Amino acid sequence: MIVRVGVVVLVVIAGLLGGNSVWAETEAERRERLELQLQTVERQILQQKVLVDSKRQERQSLERDLNLIDAEITKAELGIEARELAIAELTSQIGDKAVVIDILTERLEKQRASLAELIRQTQAVDDYSLVEVMLSNDNFSEFFTDVESFRSVKSSLNDSLETLEEIKIDTEEQKQSLEEKQLTEAELKRLQELEKQEIEQKESQKEEILEVTRGQEEAYVELLEAQQKTAGQLRAQLFDLLGGGGAIPFPEAVALAQVASQQTGVSASLILAILEQESAYGSNIGSCVYDEVIHGRPVMHPDRDAPVFIAMPAELGFDPSRQQISCPWIRQGSRVGWGGAMGPSQFIPSTWAIYGGFVNNGSTWSYVKSQDAIRTLLGKSTPSSPFQNQDAFLATALLMRDNGAAGTYNSEWTAAIRYFAGWAGANNPINHPYGDSVMARKQRLENEIRILQGG
Repeated sequence: MIVRVGVVVLVVIAGLLGGNSVWAETEAERRERLELQLQTVERQILQQKVLVDSKRQERQSLERDLNLIDAEITKAELGIEARELAIAELTSQIGDKAVVIDILTERLEKQRASLAELIRQTQAVDDYSLVEVMLSNDNFSEFFTDVESFRSVKSSLNDSLETLEEIKIDTEEQKQSLEEKQLTEAELKRLQELEKQEIEQKESQKEEILEVTRGQEEAYVELLEAQQKTAGQLRAQLFDLLGGGGAIPFPEAVALAQVASQQTGVSASLILAILEQESAYGSNIGSCVYDEVIHGRPVMHPDRDAPVFIAMPAELGFDPSRQQISCPWIRQGSRVGWGGAMGPSQFIPSTWAIYGGFVNNGSTWSYVKSQDAIRTLLGKSTPSSPFQNQDAFLATALLMRDNGAAGTYNSEWTAAIRYFAGWAGANNPINHPYGDSVMARKQRLENEIRILQGG
């Protein structure tokens, strides 16, 4: 009886994970198909990237630009397909884990109730006095057998409970990991869709080009020159910033980026391209507060980021209950991941701490002036703040520098992907559109800076 308790638990878990061989085989086949399809599309993305890169290296011409637009559209469509496959695979896995957690939680409660009852019965036996035992039991051996039986069952159920709790914890960790991956895939799909919209606009421009130039190179050159913004237009242009900062004049944004560039060696156009990309991408920016509860959880990660954020007001002078930060993503009515990104650079508190001087003392976070790299580089008399534009610009530049941006196209493209998806994510073709988009923005911004400054 006691031995079978653990066996039953293992059998139940095995059943949850695939007791129905027909169902498991079908699901396994489906996942294998999705994985193979994803691998195929990723290879196609890499092949298309080679084509796009080679086209960029060609001398600018009407034919080259038309071919480049076509290649970029194809690459964007492949990226969207890859994301849909990855999201389908992750959604299936998350659903499976959620079912397992629900069933294990129910069994945990039943096990706890059974254990509590056994503990009460065992305690009642332990409380018997020797006289009571002698009066109530004709056979001492039977009494001690009962006591030992109670203790054995109690020990067995305790072991079983610990096993179930370990499985539940492990499953919840896996579910959280998958949710974070799904968040990344959802973000990338949105990014890819935005990129496709931009490229479709280029396609309409392509039709206009063909109509205006009628395939004549000279007419195309004239059209390009006519489409270039003048210095006066650029001076009047606004540059959007995230996190409550609002839009600022383009010349001011250039000046802020150039200061950050001087301190880090990262080009001003790349800094602006990252910030512009984040601004175009951040539809969930600046509308939540850190302890607001959305879909049953606080906006900000309670262990990783909230302790850092709570330590900031003492130095930076803002009200944590009022300061706006980014919200978590809501996809199809469900919450995925965490919010908490701050200011124009959209750093989460734990990342800002690296450059902004906040140090973990073991149980609390505190500000250490000597660890504030932003303050030191700018020569400030006050702590750096993620909500101050110049500080945010420099933070972006520092992270891009540490991500390996070294002035070449490939190093900057890779650093941009790392800014978005981390170092491991840079190796995944599914993340490459972020770098593509940043580098396209950088090229345009570089030209606009040159026009603005009369170069």
